[in-house]
Amino acid sequence: MFKRILIANRGEIAIRIMRTARELNIETVAVYHKVDKESPYVYYADYAYELYSETPKSAYLDIQQIIDIAKRSHSEAIHPGYGFLSEREAFSQACLDANIKFIGPNPKSIEIMGSKTKAREIMFAAGVPIVPGTKEKILDYDQLRKTAAQIGYPVLLKAAAGGGGKGMRKVFNSEELIENFESAKREAWKSFGDDSIYIEKLIENPKHIEIQVLADEYGNYLHFGERDCSIQRRHQKLIEECPSTVLDDELRHKMGQVAINAAKACNYVNAGTIEFLFDKNKNFYFLEMNTRLQVEHPVTERVTRADLVKEQIKIAAGEKLNFTQQDIKWIGHSIECRINAEDPFNNFMPSTGKITYLREPGGKGIRIDSGIEQGSVISIHFDPMVAKLITLGKNRDEALDRMIQALKNYKIYGIKTVIPFLIAVINHPDFRNGNFDTGFLENVFDFSELAKVKNEIEELIAVIAAYTHRIVRIPEKVHTFTKNSSKWKQRKLI
Repeated sequence: MFKRILIANRGEIAIRIMRTARELNIETVAVYHKVDKESPYVYYADYAYELYSETPKSAYLDIQQIIDIAKRSHSEAIHPGYGFLSEREAFSQACLDANIKFIGPNPKSIEIMGSKTKAREIMFAAGVPIVPGTKEKILDYDQLRKTAAQIGYPVLLKAAAGGGGKGMRKVFNSEELIENFESAKREAWKSFGDDSIYIEKLIENPKHIEIQVLADEYGNYLHFGERDCSIQRRHQKLIEECPSTVLDDELRHKMGQVAINAAKACNYVNAGTIEFLFDKNKNFYFLEMNTRLQVEHPVTERVTRADLVKEQIKIAAGEKLNFTQQDIKWIGHSIECRINAEDPFNNFMPSTGKITYLREPGGKGIRIDSGIEQGSVISIHFDPMVAKLITLGKNRDEALDRMIQALKNYKIYGIKTVIPFLIAVINHPDFRNGNFDTGFLENVFDFSELAKVKNEIEELIAVIAAYTHRIVRIPEKVHTFTKNSSKWKQRKLI
């Protein structure tokens, strides 16, 4: 087993990885840009090294600097978390070249699954069901028109190197085709440096179902069932759950086996997720593979009682999976809500500033993966998610009831959060009944429902306003390495 690993990430996911590393008696190394100097994850690590870059985001994308820190800190492995460098073939290769273990898949698997067109080709050859469409990029207008006509409208234009809805356009007739094609190409180039676009049949208002898989270096593959990630806003997931309301045991294992076949097709090792579109007739189609740990992995952990990060580390250390598919059981129901620093009453504009008061909910069946504390400063430089709230119940109703109470008891002042919005969504009758798909927020949810929640929230803010000036910080030691020092220094949080 490793003695020391570096976490090439920040915030809640860095802390979550560090917690499991501590259970395995592994020391952890954090990296941070100066804007994150006082962040909780920096103090949670055993060691912390500063990253130097013109912008905060670019610091966490600096492969060579992170590799250099891993060498200087004598880290044997690097866990990339999610986002940033987690799905970069070049980062996995740089670790390999430096003789540092990458806690994730090999560079080739990342390359194959990172290209939507190449992934479709591989999946088609492996017999994995894919949405009808092209397996290669569209080269010109003539090919575009012919292909769209053959597939039949509506169609979906997608960036080959894309994700998160970037470079994606729905087209409902031929008159909209060229304009949307050019628009998708421009956005794809701006977002990914690659304007390759492919086309597929638009599956209208499907569910978004993903299957968690694990594979070791000895050819053992397992699936951990599904997560329903259909509640999305602008293609960004907001609420996830396990299991889905639409899958039974037979369909779960059928999709699970297809996901395993997909992972085998690219010789995948470590944790990965196969994402599917699931239509009203219970047909499912390959969407993409995320070659990393997912944000929503805790709901799978709660229901299966697995620690996916622990399994990732053990696999990277050369260990075999020590259980079989028959050992994996799904017990209870789990819901996850992403706590984003956004103002739901102002078109979800990012909210920045200092957290002046923080009280996290607790109790049976409640888990919080958080990257903040009272006094933390939320900046404009990163993704707005500051924490994840996860509940577990013996069934879906109990998990949802616990989530509502936990959200109401989650007090974050100084910034705006999406908590009122999450409460309104979970209270919606269609969501409670499991009657929702990816079009729920666009076609069903009434945003005027937020007003009811807003009044309650404002009353609570008034009650606690007198106490928001009190900042409580717990001193904790941390070792840091600075650019101008040749020795380890010890400092404290004050």
